Amino acid sequence: MRQSRILFIGLLVACQSVSFPLNPQSASGPTAAKQGGEIIISAAADLHAAFTEIGVAFEKETGTRAMFNFGSTGQLAQQIAQGAPVDLFAAADRSYINDLAKRRIILSDTVQLYARGRITLWTREDSAWQLQSLTDLTRPEVKRVAIANPEHAPYGLAAREALQNAGVWDTVQPKLVFGENVAQTKQLADTGNVDAAIIALSLSVGVKGRWTLIPQELHSPLDQALGVVTRAKNERGARAFIEFVNSPAGRTVMAKHGFILPDEEKRMPK
Repeated sequence: MRQSRILFIGLLVACQSVSFPLNPQSASGPTAAKQGGEIIISAAADLHAAFTEIGVAFEKETGTRAMFNFGSTGQLAQQIAQGAPVDLFAAADRSYINDLAKRRIILSDTVQLYARGRITLWTREDSAWQLQSLTDLTRPEVKRVAIANPEHAPYGLAAREALQNAGVWDTVQPKLVFGENVAQTKQLADTGNVDAAIIALSLSVGVKGRWTLIPQELHSPLDQALGVVTRAKNERGARAFIEFVNSPAGRTVMAKHGFILPDEEKRMPK
């Protein structure tokens, strides 16, 4: 069974447009009994930096190795619904978790809100364009703009809503290039394939680039939730990971990467 789970992870990583190795950063965590083993976590792409750091700290604290499969929330939800051997699902939109819980694919008693995300207008550090608002994307010199595919990526849906509510959708739409997930969307801008991108705040902070926070009134809240998959092979480990994410150590890491925590909605500027 262990070999099949490892093989599955290999296949998932190969199928994802963006995959990430574990980052050997560290964070201190709460005291927890050593459990060992491993857990497989399907997580929204905006969680890459935060969850990679938390995963390292979690393994150090519990002895349980966290193996991640990052991608768009919609595609990950579909994989899980079709039977992918995953222990825990962390989505960028709580509606996906609620839907799976309603279908008894996620254990309803494990569902928790863990963060609210924000979106930014992002350009490379050496970009010639000084973009301060979504209206700047209508300038003729801005030729190509990347957003995540709004059909299955919550951050792409938020970007589309923001462009529509800012009154610039009709002008910007012909310039749009879609990433499969929000991390790939950032790569499109980072590699110079587009002039700008609308991405997650968690992928903007602490890295090279210029960004402007997009007012949250322009899009539906990006409330992110997670839950243990009903057929999890390591339910105990998955429940422990949820506890760790919402522990003081986990919350510190999430806040560092730009997430608003469940009881801190007023912490971030509008």
